[in-house]
Amino acid sequence: MVEAAPAALSSSAPSASRRRYTTIALLIARIALGAIFVYAAYTKLHYAGAWHLHDYDFIFAFGITSYQMLSLQNALWLARVLPWLEVALGVLLIGGIALRWAGSAATALLLIFMTALARAWMLRLEITCGCFGNQSESPGRELLLDGVLLLLAVSVTAGAFLARCNSRMPNPTRHVTK
Repeated sequence: MVEAAPAALSSSAPSASRRRYTTIALLIARIALGAIFVYAAYTKLHYAGAWHLHDYDFIFAFGITSYQMLSLQNALWLARVLPWLEVALGVLLIGGIALRWAGSAATALLLIFMTALARAWMLRLEITCGCFGNQSESPGRELLLDGVLLLLAVSVTAGAFLARCNSRMPNPTRHVTK
């Protein structure tokens, strides 16, 4: 037989509504973050009014080499892979699929982006960062934007891990008696 918990334990209305607001905020955060990743990939693949599915990698690789961190061969490989990784992460985040993995990957990717941007900014490199296609020209501005996105990614990741932990914990407001 299942009994309701004593009044001291059942006063979970404030925490239930707080949990609902947190869930809604994390839903909005993951959808926004996912949409931004999809948009970032879109700007690399579609610009100047046309799709560049066969030549985007060459154009994007030149932006990557402006960071002076990778060889042209490695920049070409990264230019071929990164937009599709951004699409995949965006779709996973929007769909709420594998959130712990997708959130962790988004966080790691943003940390890498921020490290490269910070290095370019400190070295005063004249770059087109490529974050949002050819529209990105200021490493300092993009660094601030990536900082906000990093906060979203960390929040989504933490929320996904906490949701997993909470789903494994027994409900303290109910107990079973014999």
